Amino acid sequence: MVECAVSRGDMTVGFLRHRLPGKRNGKARAVLDWVDRGSDSLLETLARTYFRQAGISVQTQFYLARVGYVDLLLDGWLVVELDGRHHAEWNQVQKDHRRNNESVVQGYTALRYYYSDVVYHPDAMVAQVLAVLARRARSSASG
Repeated sequence: MVECAVSRGDMTVGFLRHRLPGKRNGKARAVLDWVDRGSDSLLETLARTYFRQAGISVQTQFYLARVGYVDLLLDGWLVVELDGRHHAEWNQVQKDHRRNNESVVQGYTALRYYYSDVVYHPDAMVAQVLAVLARRARSSASG
């Protein structure tokens, strides 16, 4: 809710931080450090938070030429797209596949996750992402 209000311009992180003085509000102030105006949806906010908590560098709404904006870019090379219901429509599926293909042609790796992955199985999602990131780290170290 905080991120949505900040993104809409209804309030600022500074305003909220000022309204949360004292030791009792330390946890609430810590939450403000996670606010990122780049997320396009609650699903992106959740996924981004899980990835950052796992120590992964995350860029939101990252622009790739000939692809457009991708939901998340992890460690500068792993594209993560988060799909809601509208991605089940055939025209959108085709568009998504073309975008994935173009990102791979450009040297990125792309993973797609759905609402249920992010909301109900975030540990499995993060584990998969960490496995992909580790695989690249291993191949870079041996190369």
